[in-house]
Amino acid sequence: MSETRCAWPGVDPLYIAYHDTEWGVPEYDPRALYEKLVLDGFQAGLSWITILRKRENFRKAFDGFDPVKIASYGKRDVDRLMQNEGIVRSPAKIAAAIKGAQIWMEIQEKEPGGFSDLIWKHVEGRPLLNQHRTARVVPAQTEMSENLAKELKQRGFNFCGPVIVYAFAQAIGMVNDHLVTCFRHAECARISEMAGLKPRKQRRARS
Repeated sequence: MSETRCAWPGVDPLYIAYHDTEWGVPEYDPRALYEKLVLDGFQAGLSWITILRKRENFRKAFDGFDPVKIASYGKRDVDRLMQNEGIVRSPAKIAAAIKGAQIWMEIQEKEPGGFSDLIWKHVEGRPLLNQHRTARVVPAQTEMSENLAKELKQRGFNFCGPVIVYAFAQAIGMVNDHLVTCFRHAECARISEMAGLKPRKQRRARS
């Protein structure tokens, strides 16, 4: 008997695996958070499955998304990336990734809690457990994502509007937006609880 899951992965095995193992799992590692924010920025104007199919190419091209290495990228690196057919070759998005790495380093070096705290403070450090029953009530952005997007932009990050940031928040488990009928809704909540991060329940949206 197959598991009941959210409808958005469809039947694509790669998308299903992403939904079943990654999406909505709380992520606190600062390097991983940088990677996901950069990839969500590259998604702007595209679909996530397009980026997901290219993710390993991105990781190879961007030195495993090591911000310390990316922060020192120069013209030669940009030219190399622009010639790489395995990634999204956008000069603006590549520049944003490099600038983002430089800002990430400043935050890591100078601020208590580093990049992880900067992100997670917008949900008080604990995942928000939503209770959506239909996909049509899942928001594209919220006040939280607007506030986080505003702070990221003030810091100098690009390609981080409130819609992109909400998708980022869903992916890294800041919010659990699996439908309550999806088997991963309870599993992601349980992962949080096992880590001592009891999710904060949100008011159930009307269906």
